[in-house]
Amino acid sequence: MSLPPGFLDELRTRTSLTQVVGRKVMFDMRKSNQGKGDMWGPCPFHHEKTASFHVDDRKGYYYCFGCHAKGDAISFVRETENVSFMEAVEILAQEAGMPVPKQDPRAQQKADRRSLLSEVMEQAVQFFRLELKRGPAQEARAYLAKRGLSQEALDRFEIGFAPPGWENLREHLKQKGVDPELMLAAGLVKKSDKGREPYDVFRHRIMFPIRDGRGRAIAFGGRAMDPNDNAKYLNSPETELFDKSRNLYNMRAAREASGKGNRLIVAEGYMDVIALSEAGFPASVAPLGTAVTEPQLQLMWRMSEEPVIALDGDTAGLRAAYRVIDIALPVLEAGKGLRFAIMPEGKDPDDLLRAEGPEAVSKVLDEAMPMVKLLWRQETEGKVFDSPERKAALDKVLRARIAKIQDPYLRRHYGDEIKELRYALFRPQRAPFKPGGGFGGGFNGGKRRDWRAPLPASPTAKQSLLASAGDDAELMLREMVIFAAILRTPQIAEEFESQLETMPCRDADHATLRDVILRAIGNEDRMIDMAEGAIGPDALETLFAARHVAIVPCIRSPGNIVQSRKTVAEELAKLEAHLGWKAELAEAEQDLDELADEALTYRVGEAAKARAQAGRLVDEDDAEYEIGPNGASVDRNEKNALDSLISQIWSSKGSD
Repeated sequence: MSLPPGFLDELRTRTSLTQVVGRKVMFDMRKSNQGKGDMWGPCPFHHEKTASFHVDDRKGYYYCFGCHAKGDAISFVRETENVSFMEAVEILAQEAGMPVPKQDPRAQQKADRRSLLSEVMEQAVQFFRLELKRGPAQEARAYLAKRGLSQEALDRFEIGFAPPGWENLREHLKQKGVDPELMLAAGLVKKSDKGREPYDVFRHRIMFPIRDGRGRAIAFGGRAMDPNDNAKYLNSPETELFDKSRNLYNMRAAREASGKGNRLIVAEGYMDVIALSEAGFPASVAPLGTAVTEPQLQLMWRMSEEPVIALDGDTAGLRAAYRVIDIALPVLEAGKGLRFAIMPEGKDPDDLLRAEGPEAVSKVLDEAMPMVKLLWRQETEGKVFDSPERKAALDKVLRARIAKIQDPYLRRHYGDEIKELRYALFRPQRAPFKPGGGFGGGFNGGKRRDWRAPLPASPTAKQSLLASAGDDAELMLREMVIFAAILRTPQIAEEFESQLETMPCRDADHATLRDVILRAIGNEDRMIDMAEGAIGPDALETLFAARHVAIVPCIRSPGNIVQSRKTVAEELAKLEAHLGWKAELAEAEQDLDELADEALTYRVGEAAKARAQAGRLVDEDDAEYEIGPNGASVDRNEKNALDSLISQIWSSKGSD
């Protein structure tokens, strides 16, 4: 629909974004300035405890420094209420007392028809709920009681009963004056092939109403009471109201619970969702009779950054999990993932709850594996890799799977994880590190570890020249230049976001500055203030005043974006090469007992060469500067360490 010029501007002017957001967010009044409309609170789009969600009431925009969600009042209502653009406009216009211009006749007619169908569905909900209390539903009530559902649960989920017979609902709605064509359009009755009147779709079934994100009844799921029925579970057909691939069972309640910090759980069926919700897991949803679809994944990620897929502990459950991986890989984004909780063999979440209680379910959920681990399990479980051909086949399959990930940084991290898992499978006796390996890259050649800690030294390396030299001071100096250059020219921070995320820090203040810079991306004008608030003005002044920092051209004369970008890029490259060099030396020493040959010398030399190509570590006229293997540049301390190591290698070789 095309709205008149100026309507949306007037709507935004009349709308207080603080009030709109305040319905979903508890603002941190210590950090906020209510008089200026500068409000801070925890983000409603991802689970967090810190107040990183910023609302600027004067500009009418919000931004999250954690998940980078941003927009205005209309987009906020769209995302939090899961409604269309026009529905969000209507909600805000009603609150602002502004009449929404009429749509064109056909669009208005369509909206009116959907309203009529929703009213018909609500009448059906009430009919089934009343039928559950009558005599023919005795068997259904006994079944529900056996499954542990209280009357409160039955009322909360509006569970009902479709009695046996072909025309019970049809006749009830007919007496209420409902047009048979609307019953057909709502999916409540079906046309007869024998020329008779339409007959009820649901017969002799326990009924579960399905509601959309706004709480409107759009469909039903029915469980057969007859064990000989062809379909144990039957869902409404797709209608003008109901698209089963774009909705989730219990979506509205789960979204609200997830926004309050509850873990979002995706179960397989209605009874699992109800049982989980009643046991203290209110943020539970289920797909609607199909495998998880891409639109359903997007709905889940609106509610939670990392939903937990809780699957039955059988072959069918694993197959369902593998199908989810295939759907998810092409649409994965940074900050949007999945974890998989596999129930004990032969049990679903409801079975486990009744057998062992909520604590057992919590334990399984806490142990949920990330998707990369399940992907690895899918490709390796039950297989033997005892030949180069089989190993190569595994590599080929994994590369093809990972290649489906669109985000290059996320694809790289998946490669890093797969590389570690592969290394553990084929060489479990050694620590995984392969600089420049085929699956991923990044600092330290893709090795995943806690970058806030120093590089670990092997028992052999602890006694070597390499371990005793100690170069933390040099690394810290480089870190200081990187952070100072970015703080002086904040607009370049976004270009280095992925490298900063994995950047090591040898000092607590440096780690804090790195995190501040990452949070400030998108709001760079506040970066200095945030940094000062994080480490204090004295520490920040000390950073900029340090002699080796103050003389850097882009810091001495701030504002030169090109110069700042070049400085940061060079320093990051030197850090990466330096860490790779040290790790290669450490690993080479570990390899002395098993690989004492020319290959090690070559490998170490290549690491030195890469380090030199990343940038000179000392001035040209520095007397400590020498030439290492393959023409690589190393300082004298490093050359001594290298010479010592090579000597050990050949000594070991000569003693064989």
